Amino acid sequence: MSNNFVIIVAAGTGTRMNGKLPKQFIPLDGKPILMHTMDKFRASCTNPTIILVLSEGMQSFWEESCQAQQYQNTPHICVGGSSRFQSVKNGIDYIQENFGQEEIGKIAVHDAARPLLSSKLIDELYEQCSEGRQAVIPAVQSSNSVRVGTQESNAAVDRQQVWWVQTPQVFIGKLIIKAYEQEESPLFTDDASVIEQMSNSIYLHPGEQQNLKITFAEDLAIAHLLLNKSST
Repeated sequence: MSNNFVIIVAAGTGTRMNGKLPKQFIPLDGKPILMHTMDKFRASCTNPTIILVLSEGMQSFWEESCQAQQYQNTPHICVGGSSRFQSVKNGIDYIQENFGQEEIGKIAVHDAARPLLSSKLIDELYEQCSEGRQAVIPAVQSSNSVRVGTQESNAAVDRQQVWWVQTPQVFIGKLIIKAYEQEESPLFTDDASVIEQMSNSIYLHPGEQQNLKITFAEDLAIAHLLLNKSST
């Protein structure tokens, strides 16, 4: 078993999709988005141990979906918390409780609704993460003009200095374990911001434009096109 892990956060409700199912369970080309996401990690050379964080109310639905799809790649499952921070913390606690500390190498955190990343990117991120670069995250530079401020008072900023952050975000295990011992803060918008609170530097690795997070209904159509393009 690999000493590298990925916590796939799939406990959200996906309210912005305006559907009956959380977005990670919505079918994309015949199977739930979440399965596509997991398959990308399975196909990587790193092949990290998957820790799937689900809300308690969706665990039976997930089991039924796996049976219906004859999906055999069953991951380790733990229950999500009341926020993304708490869900990731639950995943970290699960790793510590079920694997010896000496067995924990690198821990990544990934959004379940990002199924279009390449396995190549996954491997690159794990490879870049080291004692010298303990926090590595994928990001793409903004191609749009950017302004900061309010509707009435704002200013242009150099878009070359603006990065759109993605996941998976990869960390040395002992670093992220320590970081998630902090109290939760509204400033924690992703795992890198949790790490940064401890005065740790973040290394930005080139991400992928296709690594979009499915958030709105329109994103499903885009994901369908990109998924079929990558398979041709």
